[in-house]
Amino acid sequence: MGRISTSVELPAAPEQVFDLAGDPHNFEKWLTLHVKFKGELPAALAEGTQFTEVISMMGMPNTITWNVDEFDAPKKLAISGTGMAGVQVKITIAVEPDGEGSTLDLSTDFEGQMIVGALGKAIEKQGQAELRKSIDQFKALLG
Repeated sequence: MGRISTSVELPAAPEQVFDLAGDPHNFEKWLTLHVKFKGELPAALAEGTQFTEVISMMGMPNTITWNVDEFDAPKKLAISGTGMAGVQVKITIAVEPDGEGSTLDLSTDFEGQMIVGALGKAIEKQGQAELRKSIDQFKALLG
């Protein structure tokens, strides 16, 4: 299993951070792996909600149907899904108050028969680089 994660302190209230990070309507604004959604996005998320997204890692697109496993605004969003070739992915977004701002924890766990050995390590390395870019874009959106 591979894991990509980061924790970042942000000068914004937890509600503002979660509204941006936890709403799929905003993914295209900051999440570098996002390509597009297939079908309509739900107006609001709740446990059990599903939506389908195309992501791209290392130039390889993958369509994932996400299931919302946990939704506790403005604290946590956990989604999981299975993509092509049986790739399983879980993303957790957690926001905690931190002084006058917030701490955003973002982690992605992934596994699958195709993601082992050297390819798994390469995806982990590229994923960490993409995560850094995504966080930079996220910070810029917070202003």
